[in-house]
Amino acid sequence: MASLNKVILIGNLGKDPEVISFDNGTKKMTVSLATTERYRDRDGNWQEQTEWHNLVSWGNLAQDIADKRRNYVKGDQMYVEGRIKSRQYVDNQNVTRHITEIVVDKMMSLGGNRPQNAYGNQQQPQYQQPQYQQPVEAQTPSQDYNGDDLPF
Repeated sequence: MASLNKVILIGNLGKDPEVISFDNGTKKMTVSLATTERYRDRDGNWQEQTEWHNLVSWGNLAQDIADKRRNYVKGDQMYVEGRIKSRQYVDNQNVTRHITEIVVDKMMSLGGNRPQNAYGNQQQPQYQQPQYQQPVEAQTPSQDYNGDDLPF
């Protein structure tokens, strides 16, 4: 039986993307993304619940994001496609930590950067029609993909 690990998120960047290069030339991009759900509680009051997602990309995709980094800044609304990956590691205090990440396959800005005034401060956001950009996509298929068609 086939399985599927696919995540689609629309949310806001919690910080500017960070891209690091390793000695072998490989690049890694990390950034956090906030998604917020609004709902009414039992009393009819609006409530918000925000989830934070750790995003990571590697190689060509990380380089493409690094090249466009000036277009991707904290607060921007983003469309993200990827897959969930859980891992564990031992920190500096020898404590085992667990982390869940979204390994990004595609990332696209849904809204431009907020305009800045002459002093570099962000102005109050005003509604603008989103300016869609070409999505940044991974250039190679996932190593986990075996080429089988989806079962539906």
